[in-house]
Amino acid sequence: MPYSPDATLDAVGLYCPEPVMLLHQKVRELASGEILEVVATDPSTQRDIPRFCAFLGHELLEQSIETDMYYFYIRKQ
Repeated sequence: MPYSPDATLDAVGLYCPEPVMLLHQKVRELASGEILEVVATDPSTQRDIPRFCAFLGHELLEQSIETDMYYFYIRKQ
């Protein structure tokens, strides 16, 4: 793991729009500068989570795929 997350959002098994809805809630709980790890299985998160970050100004540090699992590391602004 390249980053040491302050929190993790497990969105495994959830489909659009649930992962982004939960992400929106989880980000609110974090302090500015904290890192959130998101783990998902919905392929649409590869498009939706980067757009979420760009729209709200959060920094997408990294996104990767490992055996049908999508990982995102987001720094809250």
